[in-house]
Amino acid sequence: MPWVTPTLDALRALNKSNVQSQLHSAPMIPNSVLRVMSDSNAGLAYLTLLYINWLALQLFPDTAEDEWLDRFADIWLTQGRKTATFGSGVIQFAGIGGVTMPAGTILQGASDLATGTQITFTTQSAVLIGTINTNVPIKATTPGATGLVVGSQLALATGISGINGSGTISSITDGIDAETDDELRVRVLDRIRQPPVGGDANDYIAWALATPGVNVTRAWTSPLELGPGTVTVRIMTDDLINEIVGFASTADLATVTAYIDTVRPVAVRDRFIVTCVPEPIDFTISNLSPDSVAMRNAINASVNKMLFERAAPAHAVNGIEQPAQTIYAGWVSEAIANVSGIKTFTLGMTDHMMPFPGSLGVLGSIIYA
Repeated sequence: MPWVTPTLDALRALNKSNVQSQLHSAPMIPNSVLRVMSDSNAGLAYLTLLYINWLALQLFPDTAEDEWLDRFADIWLTQGRKTATFGSGVIQFAGIGGVTMPAGTILQGASDLATGTQITFTTQSAVLIGTINTNVPIKATTPGATGLVVGSQLALATGISGINGSGTISSITDGIDAETDDELRVRVLDRIRQPPVGGDANDYIAWALATPGVNVTRAWTSPLELGPGTVTVRIMTDDLINEIVGFASTADLATVTAYIDTVRPVAVRDRFIVTCVPEPIDFTISNLSPDSVAMRNAINASVNKMLFERAAPAHAVNGIEQPAQTIYAGWVSEAIANVSGIKTFTLGMTDHMMPFPGSLGVLGSIIYA
């Protein structure tokens, strides 16, 4: 039978009964020495049992966390937990002209909503600031995503005479957060369940997901898609926290390609690391009850979650297109029905087949009638 950790009250009663039986004593009176010692020992035993209960969860990778999960990753994976990366880019400042902004100048942005800490960057080289916008290279002081985009403002932490107090980011490569426990756990369990076999389709997926410095969240392989000796790998770089579908950039593809080249079999004639092509899934919803902005946002999130879990790109083998994946209307209907609080709706949609290799179903337009 499964182990059940006794409650503190149960342990106290058990310990008092044990003391009485061993000493052949009468029932303990409140605040007696034996009563206090018995309850104290029960409390210590309870803490020990709680620790053992927690420790039991750390002994297996499907329930381990933090440093225990990192230990499993170090044992089973070539690359352990993917570490956070530093954001970098270029900011533009202007001033009266002829004033140098020193290297290491601290720039401050808005506070990070998740942590409440202020986002800071430092300049990477001394730059002579002109009267018009002058490019200054910058790098984040702490690793991880900053959420800053082109057009975001950063201010001088300490004013410099002759230089405007704030500048505008003209280009940026944002940092990537460290791999979460849940993301790392998936990779560890996949490695255990699907051990490497010298470069099969699953190996390429594992290598893509393990690429350091790129937040690869989904990957698929198409062996022989472009002929004998070739393999095509399609990747996605979604923002799981903000539920944003992400198609890999050119830089991401180059990084993943370079990493896979260090681990793939040398006998493979060629490999192609590409991103997917979005195929919007449009549909209508009528008779929605209750109908509100919150309900519509929840429907968007639920359908996005379903597509993340079920959508896969169409592919070809030896140049011959295989039966394309279909996004079924039933899948969409199920996702909508799973939204908490929904009472009625009518879905207007037909099954949607992916049109060509590489196309991946994503949420398109929802028309509410």
